Amino acid sequence: QVQFVESGGGLVQPGGSLRLSCAASGKISSIFVMGWYRQAPGKQRELVAGIRNSANTNYADSVKGRFTISRDNAKNTVYLQMNTLKPEDTAVYYCNAFPPRDFWGQGTQVTVSS
Repeated sequence: QVQFVESGGGLVQPGGSLRLSCAASGKISSIFVMGWYRQAPGKQRELVAGIRNSANTNYADSVKGRFTISRDNAKNTVYLQMNTLKPEDTAVYYCNAFPPRDFWGQGTQVTVSS
């Protein structure tokens, strides 16, 4: 079973940027849709961005125009470029297939605060 390891999170001021990476333990080329999810304290995990093998992308309204998802099947890696970050983007970010598989990685914490 493919497992995912997220990295790249941190503390950033409002308006700043971060680039998250998700390294898969196996081939992601067989996964039609890969996604980035996030879970804020006290809230349910939500899908924020998805990307198909065709490179077509979809975004949650809350991040549209600010986040960009990409995938490199040769490197078995998925990225999330996050710009113009807001305090409400604070959450633990995870990657997984869409629909998500049972196993979740540890996630990477993103904190947006001045």
